[in-house]
Amino acid sequence: MRWEYKTLSFKKRSFFSGSIDSAAFNQELDALGRDGWELVSICPNSFMGAPSGVVAVLKRHK
Repeated sequence: MRWEYKTLSFKKRSFFSGSIDSAAFNQELDALGRDGWELVSICPNSFMGAPSGVVAVLKRHK
């Protein structure tokens, strides 16, 4: 079985905020799910040691 992978970066709302826009995040994942993508992992994304958002890894059959 062959897979293809996609990574998405979601930035924090602002430099001082610790959160991402969860509504936009969910909308993007829902749209990708309709296209056959499955969320595999979410991990923090950092810039120079400070959290700057998250990276989502998705996969689907090729």
